[in-house]
Amino acid sequence: MMLHDVLMMVLAQTSDAPAQNSASSATQIESVWDFIVKGGPVMVPIAICSLVALTVVFERFISLRRARVAPRGFADGLKRAMQNAGGNARQAGAEFCRRNDCPLARVFLPAVQHLGESREIVERRVKEAGEREITGLRKYLRVLSVTASVSPLLGLLGTIFGMIAAFQTVAASGEALGRTELLARGIYQAM
Repeated sequence: MMLHDVLMMVLAQTSDAPAQNSASSATQIESVWDFIVKGGPVMVPIAICSLVALTVVFERFISLRRARVAPRGFADGLKRAMQNAGGNARQAGAEFCRRNDCPLARVFLPAVQHLGESREIVERRVKEAGEREITGLRKYLRVLSVTASVSPLLGLLGTIFGMIAAFQTVAASGEALGRTELLARGIYQAM
């Protein structure tokens, strides 16, 4: 009886060996590209979202540098231009702001143009200009926000597709429950 058990164990191992070797070669991961391919078709929109987000971050990083938004020496230059203008400080300040085309100059321009008027009028004009500039500085951030919201949902969709594939394998083959190599493809896609 003991010899019979040993023989059955050897036969069971030799019959499973080719299936295990083919399953391990089919699920072997050698690069990031293998992960992407095994992730299924949902990886394409996820990759596109990643590229869009990376592009927006890079563009905003370049556009929102301090030298472009508020250049060094702008306030000192404006002060000097207005002091050296004599009696025409308003025109000299406005001309200086127009020459230095940056968001800070576009916020200061209404203040300089309404120099000598009531404080409420100047504050209102500066506030309006500031709101316009903030809108320009926030450009593409909505795209980044949408991408950050959609990407995890796409990942969840890929997980659902992978689990469906795994359960289809179980449903198609009654022996799949005990054999993980038959489920590996769907699980790879899900994860």
